[in-house]
Amino acid sequence: MEWAPPPFRLLFVEDEATTVLLAADEAAARGSEGTFPCQWIVLGASSDLGAVGLLAAITGELARAGIALNAISAFHHDHLFVPAGRGAEAVELLRRLQARHEGT
Repeated sequence: MEWAPPPFRLLFVEDEATTVLLAADEAAARGSEGTFPCQWIVLGASSDLGAVGLLAAITGELARAGIALNAISAFHHDHLFVPAGRGAEAVELLRRLQARHEGT
């Protein structure tokens, strides 16, 4: 028997419940619709776990546009989860934010 990795991308255990992040087709195969259908944006730059203000700038930009956001900072990259259907808009806002930042 060959080992296969689990279908989930994130598993976080809290006292109240366990959060599992997996693709919509994997959720459906397990009889779940999920509670936050979203689109996944991976920030291309390697992130510094000690950086101050990066996610604050990003979340502020998306909040001004009324885009909800769940963020996860992993060792190499930050991962943003925005409501399904808002991904392209969020990416465009982030590109504008990046261009403003590079111009300063």
